[in-house]
Amino acid sequence: MNDNTLSTSIEILHDDKTAIKDLIYLIRNQHVMLDSDLAALYQVETMVLNQAVKRNISRFPEHYRFQLTKEEYQNLISQFVISSSGDKYKGHGGRRKLPYMFTEQGIAMLSSVLRSDTAVAVSIRIMDSFVEMRRFLMTNSLLFEQIKSVEFRQLEYERKTDAKIEKVFDYISAHEESNQKVFFDRQIYDAYSLIADLIKKADNDILLIDNYVDLKTLNLLSKKKSGVDVNIYTHNNANINSIDVANFNQQYPLLTVNHTRAFHDRFLILDRKTAYHIGASIKDAGKKCFAISLVQDADIVKNILSRL
Repeated sequence: MNDNTLSTSIEILHDDKTAIKDLIYLIRNQHVMLDSDLAALYQVETMVLNQAVKRNISRFPEHYRFQLTKEEYQNLISQFVISSSGDKYKGHGGRRKLPYMFTEQGIAMLSSVLRSDTAVAVSIRIMDSFVEMRRFLMTNSLLFEQIKSVEFRQLEYERKTDAKIEKVFDYISAHEESNQKVFFDRQIYDAYSLIADLIKKADNDILLIDNYVDLKTLNLLSKKKSGVDVNIYTHNNANINSIDVANFNQQYPLLTVNHTRAFHDRFLILDRKTAYHIGASIKDAGKKCFAISLVQDADIVKNILSRL
């Protein structure tokens, strides 16, 4: 290499002080440089650099030079946008083996095995970069601690906020039914689905007051939890018979049908405390516009139960 090439190399390094710092990575809690980056700076091929190291392997213990694992290499590629070939510099070839990383001590040792003026000049510049980086970290250590403290407080705030939001969603989930829901004609599935969800909420018993029940009504009531008793209050000319009741009880006990003409409207009462006023017989839910309303006055629920 002639003097002009060496001068150009040193000038480039001098003009681009931040370039070397950008090539220093933190891996295994150590500041290290990639063999292909070093080869580019030393103006040799990566293979030549590693061969020189192998010929002097006794000078490069594990804390001077180590080979990346596949996971570490993929992480390095993803975090620092390194080419999958392992080389960011053209003319230094692709990679067939996992790259080697050199610590500061290993880089200092490289100049002695490469034995060139360029290697010496480059190693000095790299050492200066490591020194500048350590000086920067030491000078700003208090600032970094403050940033970490702020980040921790931010994470703690986010954690507490997330917990509060989660409680809100839990409450909404537990109280998801609105006081009133209106269904328009042909919203048959939506109406059927809501009534089925209400029926599933009962833990002990269900009281249904509906003058016009049929097998569709029983299909809805079959959605109840196991062990929940069902009492239907309907007209004596309702479209179900004793055989229908017996068949239902074989699979979903216990259903009891009572006859009454005391009510015109329809009510669904869960566990004798939560009542819904239903604007249409549930067998016809969704066929025409109707509403389902939560009865919020506990005395009204008691009065309904007293008339059964």
